[in-house]
Formats: sequence, structure tokens, C-alpha cells
Amino acid sequence: MFSGPRLFLLLLTSFGVTYAQRAGTAVVLNVDLAKDTISRHIYGHFAEHLGHGIYGGIWVGPNSSIPNTRGMRSDVVAALKRIKIPNLRWPGGCFADEYHWMDGIGPREKRPRMVNTHWGGVVEDNSFGTHEFLDLCEQLDTEPYICGNVGSGSVEEMSKWVEYINFDGESPMADLRRKNGRDKPWAVKFWGVGNENWGCGGNMTAEYYADQYRRYATYCRDYGNNRLLRIAGGPNSGDVNWMETLMKNVPIRMMGGVSLHHYTVPKTWSDKGSATSFDEAEYFVTLEKALRMNDLIRQHSAVMDRYDPGVKVGLMVDEWGNWYNVEPGTNPGFLYQQNTLRDAITAAINLNIFNNTSRRVRMANIAQMVNVLQAVILTDGPKMVLTPTFHVYELYTVHHDAVQILASVNSETYEHAGRSVPAVNVSASQGTGGSINITFVNVDPKKSREVVCDLRGVSVRSAAGRVLTARDLSAHNTFDAPDTVTPKVFGDCSVKNNQVSVKLPPASVAVVTVR
Repeated sequence: MFSGPRLFLLLLTSFGVTYAQRAGTAVVLNVDLAKDTISRHIYGHFAEHLGHGIYGGIWVGPNSSIPNTRGMRSDVVAALKRIKIPNLRWPGGCFADEYHWMDGIGPREKRPRMVNTHWGGVVEDNSFGTHEFLDLCEQLDTEPYICGNVGSGSVEEMSKWVEYINFDGESPMADLRRKNGRDKPWAVKFWGVGNENWGCGGNMTAEYYADQYRRYATYCRDYGNNRLLRIAGGPNSGDVNWMETLMKNVPIRMMGGVSLHHYTVPKTWSDKGSATSFDEAEYFVTLEKALRMNDLIRQHSAVMDRYDPGVKVGLMVDEWGNWYNVEPGTNPGFLYQQNTLRDAITAAINLNIFNNTSRRVRMANIAQMVNVLQAVILTDGPKMVLTPTFHVYELYTVHHDAVQILASVNSETYEHAGRSVPAVNVSASQGTGGSINITFVNVDPKKSREVVCDLRGVSVRSAAGRVLTARDLSAHNTFDAPDTVTPKVFGDCSVKNNQVSVKLPPASVAVVTVR
């Protein structure tokens, strides 16, 4: 038996390195315990009728001089295919609960025009509707996620929308779909029953919405072999009572998922801060607020676990991201903002959190895909640029439908003005070919960080990686300088004695593949 100093020394060396060698961040990856799958749907996106998110960003029309396929921008579609987007949520957002789907079908020149009261008060001509959206999803090879109108719509309206899209037999809605040029149904699986019904979707109480959800979900029917995954409109950030009420009053069999919305706002809702002009103090606050996502998921998961111990209902974080003041000179209702290295770092933090909580988190949708909030793509007429956040999504494609590896992280801290956060953020997975992919974030803007990963239950021989970083936190890609923040080969990674050692540059995101 060991005791006293000998036991202490044994504990210090049990990780496989001496105490002196452990300076830095220590990670244990329990490959032998890996079992939960990281759903690719965690890497979902969101496109709302808001600003230039749809019009100009995705849809230019078939007669545009901008290269397109049936009206969809060819450059944007090609870029999105690079990051293998697994699902796309539409038409909102707040817009969903004032959208009446029958206004967006049939000949475009005959579709009624409406005012987008939520976003800028501009005219919506409905030229991008159900057929156009589902065509886009087919071009992207992605699953549609349609959010129905509960706030100003009706049960009948949503029920007929499901029938129009999914029914393969003879019925008024299926016949109308055929009349509008689509013979076979699309078999859309993901359906959201309302959006933010605690706010812009009707200012309902949790109890009232739970009753409404049961009504709407009842008439959202399965057709043929297609089984709907109905998603209830869940809480805003830390509203645990909303989650409790839903889980208590809606039978588990009626829900495939419950949504969660949480935005990272560095300052206040009236003055959110600039997307590109900020100091280290504001950067640190942004990190603190982004890291809150982990606590929110655990709080809401604890409620869900009490009512759903079998984890049949997924937590769907279908709106998340950084929200700043709009760029100067742009329409305040269009929510157009630039995207910097800071955004790449917080995106990677959130994705690592989702990966590490994938037992309950089954879907997430960054807000939004193009030209709105924390967009992965920005456009200006025929021009297009990929943001730093886009490149994070590209690095993280290795986690799609991979097996989550449990990671135990003992991180150093990054300190500022007497407060601290973990300096290093990690998630890991194992792909079908056996390779292990580890994603690292060093949030410290001044210091490089050394990390040693001890891999348990597997033998490894080599490591290679890519890294995303820049000299300044505010570095961003523009139409004139599109490659300011792009991934590079990461050479500071090595394998020895079944341990992976990396040296992360300041303010960086890296992916390391171990074989």
C-alpha cells in the first residue's frame, strides 16, 4: 500500500507526466467511454425574412445578373455546401408568427405584398415562399426546419401547410401543390410550433402556450412514412418556469424537442456595443456571457430530466449568437453587423458546449446565416465574403454525427480586472474511420497556452491540425480583404507516449486530428 508522500507522488504522476510538466492545461479524453453521438443538427442555421438575410443574401431571382440557380445565389449555395449545413430554419423568428404561407405560393407576380412589421417596416413581396425555400434546401442537401404561425395564425392554417408539403395522396392541399408545380411531397420532418410565444409570438403565458401547443401539435399530422418531429417554443434564456410548465403540461409523446433562445449581448439591449470597436474589458464580458450558455443548458436539462428521464425530447437551441449594434449607416431593423475574431472565438465556445452536452442538445441554429447578426456569410450586390464564424463551422464539420468523447479539462484561467474565465475550451469526438478530432479554443488574447491531452483507451501515433487566429481581436474579413481571418496549418501539435501536446496561439481556435 502507498501512503503519505509516496501516495502524493503517485497521484501527481498518475496522469502520465510529472507535476512540473503539467504546467498549462491538462485534458483527459476518455475514448473508451465514448457513446453519445454529436448530432450534426447542432450545426444548423437560421434564415429569416429580415433585412438582406433572404433577399439579396440568398434569393436574387432567376432573372438576376448575379449567377444563380432558379433564383438562388450560386456563390452562397456553394459556400454553404462547404460547411455541410445539416438543417435550415425558416421563415423566422418573429416573422414566422405574422407569416401566412398561402401568400407565398403560386405565380410570383400574383402573390400579395405585405409589410414586414417586425423588421424595418419594408414591403415583403412574398417572392420567396414555400417552394423556393424547399428548392434551396434541396440545392444545399439540407433538412428544412419550418416554423409555423401560432401568434397570428390558426390551427387550420398550420395543419394545411403540413398537408400541402407532406401529403402524397389526393386532397385539396396536395392537389394545390401539384397545381403549383410539385408532384411529390417534400416530407419535411422538423416543424416548430410557434416562435418566442412569450414575446413577439403572442406575449402568451407559459400555461396558455402549453395548451395552444397541444392543439396545434395534434393537427400537425404524420403522412405516409414521414414522422414529424414537433418542436415546442421553449424559454428565453434563463426562464426555467417556462420550461417547467411545458414539460409538466405537454405529454412527452407530443414533443420531439423544446427550443431555447439565448443571445450574447456585451453591453445592454439599448446599446449593445460595436461589432468591431471594443476594448479588452468588453471582450472579456462577451466571453463571460457566451459561457453562460453552459449553465443555461444544464439548468433546463435538469428540468427536462425530471419529466423525461429517458431523454426522448431534445433541447433545441434554435437561436443563439452575438448581437451588437448595427453597422453605422444601415437600417436599424436589418440587424446587419460585421464579424470578427471575437465572434469566431465565441462561436467555437458555444459549439464546444453543444458538443459536450449532446446527450440532451440535439439541434442548434446560429442567428443568422447571411447578412443578419452573427452571419457566416456577408453579401453586397454581386460580392460575397466568408466571415471568421464561417471558418469555425468549416473546422468543426469533423464533429458532425461523430461519437462524443468525454473530456475532463483542468484549465488555466484568463484573468481581467479581477475576474477570470477558463483560458482553454475543449470538445472532442471520434469519427467513423477511428480518427479523433479535438477542437480547442484559447480565449486569452495575450498569451499562448500549452495543453496536454491524455488519451485513454486508444493508441495514437500522429497529430495534424489547422488554426484560426489573427493579430487583433477586431480583425475581420471585408469584400476588399476577404482573407484576413482564415484557417492556416497548425504545426504546434505532437504525439508522444499517447499524449497530444499543443501550443495554442493567443485568441485562437484550432482543430487537431489524431490517428
